[in-house]
Amino acid sequence: MAASKIHQNGKPKKTRKRSAETEAKAKNLSALDAAAQVLAETGQPMACKEMIEAMAQKGYWSSPGGKTPSATLYSAITKEISTKGKESRFKKTDRGRFART
Repeated sequence: MAASKIHQNGKPKKTRKRSAETEAKAKNLSALDAAAQVLAETGQPMACKEMIEAMAQKGYWSSPGGKTPSATLYSAITKEISTKGKESRFKKTDRGRFART
């Protein structure tokens, strides 16, 4: 057996094929990607709560059980704006509202 197929503990690695479900999960959008897509489709500035509702309605993304997904999305968008600057996909248009660049 090749060295790349053996764990450090000496046992062989278990290999398995990716199921259709695993493939589908790999294609799911992140909340930020879904928000960018929703903003691009609407062409209008939106609040995070509106984006969360639109993302769930269109099936792009839904909260995995968090209590405040809109606050998490707000934080992620502002972080992208501050770290990427002009290369960010988002711009702040008003208090609590964002648009696609």
